[in-house]
Amino acid sequence: MLKTLVMQIKEFKRDVIVTPICMILEVVFETVIPFLMASIIDNGVEAGNIQHIYKVGGWMVASALCGLLCGILGGRFSSRAATGYARNLREAMFENIQSFSFSNIDKYSTAGLVTRLTTDVINIQNALQMLLRMCFRAPFSMICAMAMAFVINARLAAIYLVAVAILGVLLFLIVTSAMEYFQQAFPKYDDMNASVQENVSAIRVVKAYVREEHETNKFKRASQNIYDIFMKAEYKVIWNAPLLQITVYGCILLISWIGAKMIVSHTLTTGELMSLLTYCMNILMNLMMLSMVFVMLTMSVASARRIVEVLEEKSDLSNPENPVFQVKDGSIRFENVDFAYQKASGEPVLRQVNLDIRSGETIGVIGGTGSAKTSLVNLISRLYDVTAGKVFVGGRDVREYDMETLRNQVAVVLQKNVLFSGTILENLRWGKADATEEECRQACRLACADEFIEKMPDGYHTYIEQGGANVSGGQKQRLCIARALLKQPKILILDDSSSAVDTATDSKIRQAFAQGIPGTTKLIIAQRISSVEGADRIIVMDNGQVNGFGSHEELLGENEIYREVYESQKSGGGDFDEKAGES
Repeated sequence: MLKTLVMQIKEFKRDVIVTPICMILEVVFETVIPFLMASIIDNGVEAGNIQHIYKVGGWMVASALCGLLCGILGGRFSSRAATGYARNLREAMFENIQSFSFSNIDKYSTAGLVTRLTTDVINIQNALQMLLRMCFRAPFSMICAMAMAFVINARLAAIYLVAVAILGVLLFLIVTSAMEYFQQAFPKYDDMNASVQENVSAIRVVKAYVREEHETNKFKRASQNIYDIFMKAEYKVIWNAPLLQITVYGCILLISWIGAKMIVSHTLTTGELMSLLTYCMNILMNLMMLSMVFVMLTMSVASARRIVEVLEEKSDLSNPENPVFQVKDGSIRFENVDFAYQKASGEPVLRQVNLDIRSGETIGVIGGTGSAKTSLVNLISRLYDVTAGKVFVGGRDVREYDMETLRNQVAVVLQKNVLFSGTILENLRWGKADATEEECRQACRLACADEFIEKMPDGYHTYIEQGGANVSGGQKQRLCIARALLKQPKILILDDSSSAVDTATDSKIRQAFAQGIPGTTKLIIAQRISSVEGADRIIVMDNGQVNGFGSHEELLGENEIYREVYESQKSGGGDFDEKAGES
């Protein structure tokens, strides 16, 4: 874990090295000051030597200024290292997430990934900054102060040593007991972020069903869970302060009492006693700082594990050693294909699928909910790998291709596709970054999107809100179809992507496809028979298996499922999942 985290320091190595040096120098200058103060009291004030006071006072001012400068530089370098490190962590995680296959993404919730990129990274950032400044400064300051105390008077310095040992053990016990609560807290942020994300993305549904109070209570519960865990941890940590105060004041009283006796017996000077008291505060305050460092590190360990989990996650899919960079045509072949989302023990969602689709064909795919229609087409662009068997595109196993090359030649339009904030042209150019405006217009004509775009005040320069909030569902689907067409793919998959489009427009789109992209293999997943009956052939899926494969006329005569659905829909019945005759 540590190696993975250290790798992200990258260009900030110099800052990470320089910060502790600045902190150590600051401690050296601070440690000298009480020693100089003792000299002023003993050799200047009590001896009435004003020149000595000026001389040593000048050294004290110089030491203080040098210590201040080192502290400022240490703060600057540590801030740059911590913030830069946080930036590198976020970039590394986001880049790795982009490489995930669908099966990798399935392991994480969206809210969980957001928490890792925000809250967890901030915890690591704060921990690194404190580590660079305090984790070097505090121990070194304690050692220097202890050494100077022993130089002044070993008998009194031994009191510090005993106090530090006792206090150190007590603080360690407090921090370790609080550790378990901090480890429980940060995963709870996932639940809270999930509640916010779900509420905001579905705010129209929440308001339509008047569920604001229910959602508010759900968020309160998630927030209360975090509060309760942190309060349990804080109840442990708050003992740090009283224990420290008891130890500090106990040491001061003991040293003052013994020191006063030693001054009377002329074995200790007043200046030395003042220095010892200063070192006492220095030692015990630095011990307190160390305890805070341990608390922060404890909090960050849970975050570090969650971050490393994402950084070390490897995509289930990878390019072969010598990948193929050209897809010959849009032909597709499934050969004894089985597929399960959980390869080790998962129930197969596809079983013994055998299909042979010629390049340029229009293939309809129908089936009930859960019949694995989408799972079938996801294997074509290698969003998942088969559990058994082979999938061929252009005559080659999809696992032989460079994944980017394959996916550029297989365009997928989903039922719930996404538009991004930006103009219509910017959204369309996701399909082809260097597409001209005329190419975009031609793709929109094929997708029957030009008719509503040209009615907009700014036409193709109309700004699309995040998620396509300012266009209708049907308009969004047509823009997504146009975006896919700009890729000029050899295979086009429409995964129920005309569900929000009226029947007349759906028919226009299919006619435009037949005339505009005759060489592209088209797979149309639909619930409406009218959307697929004009296809060259139709696949009927049932419970993860191919129940029928043929033309509309052949399936009407030979396939009972297809015939029942056709009769049900033509007679005014329900959708595919309803049996024939039911309404």
